[in-house]
Amino acid sequence: MRLLILGGTEFVGRAVAEAALARDWQVTVFHRGHHEAPAGVRVLRGDRTAPDGLAALTRATPDADTGTSGSGAAPEWDVVVDTWSGAPSAVLDTARLLADRAGHYAYVSSRSVYAYPTPAGLPEDGPLVEGAAADAEPRDYARDKRGGELAAEAAFGDRALLVRAGLILGPWENVGRLPWWLGRIARGGPVLAPGPRENPLQYIDVRDLAEWTLDAAARGLGGAYNAVSPPGHSTMGELLAACVKATGSDAELRWTDPDTILAAGVEPWTDLPIWLPRGELHDMMHGGDVAKALAAGLRCRPVAETVDDTWAWLRSIGGEAPQRPDRPKVGLAPEVEAALLGG
Repeated sequence: MRLLILGGTEFVGRAVAEAALARDWQVTVFHRGHHEAPAGVRVLRGDRTAPDGLAALTRATPDADTGTSGSGAAPEWDVVVDTWSGAPSAVLDTARLLADRAGHYAYVSSRSVYAYPTPAGLPEDGPLVEGAAADAEPRDYARDKRGGELAAEAAFGDRALLVRAGLILGPWENVGRLPWWLGRIARGGPVLAPGPRENPLQYIDVRDLAEWTLDAAARGLGGAYNAVSPPGHSTMGELLAACVKATGSDAELRWTDPDTILAAGVEPWTDLPIWLPRGELHDMMHGGDVAKALAAGLRCRPVAETVDDTWAWLRSIGGEAPQRPDRPKVGLAPEVEAALLGG
């Protein structure tokens, strides 16, 4: 298979590239050059937000096996994977350019496209937010992702696969959620653990997301799929216990009830990454219906494997995870944690 990844150097895009290379696919990555591409890929450089930023795609050389350049009957790429999360204009421009040059377009979207409040158990045909206009300001993540979905479908029709991911964890994470917990627990000592410990989590390991996306696109699946683990695949207690085991630290998890944490002004999800108390936000993030994706072959590895491999990756890069510049750093201030722990 011939794969074009729009991005391909960070987190989800990198996981897709690594998964495709492991399958001996021919992989091309189109990116700005800010990060090193995986070894073994063909690299095209360009900035989707700049004038003439798609020129490298326009001038892409003919495929060595088929001899096509995009203008003939055979597509230049079998599959395109796009992880864009900014203005939908970038998806629209790229998808239009590739509509006659690629067989299938997989757009990695988000379950944030569902209208809020999002009840637990909501399937793919639930109410959606309105898609953002191509270059609407100010930017809104949910409406941008929905706008990206509409752009992909406008160019590719039923050849567009909309992969609605939720919380994504695993190696190469550049948002900082699981890396923060691993770093905090590695330091040891008493650790504020947001209760209840049996609070269910729904997330996707980035590698499972990558594998399923490639499988689904290669099979020609189209339309929307919620691509996260089954609800309750793990719990907050299991996740943090796995962090303690992976790091080998002397951390003591001190489980604290949600009301105490919230009364101290601590923000769920940002101050305490991944964690949400029970309620509408928890239903939205950790209660999605994934029956459709499971029926289409989605498989999710145990939480301990995700934690172990993320810790091994962090250690391999010196312990400091990369940080996306468009996302705020997460994590609880040490003095706030100490006050809640009574120290």
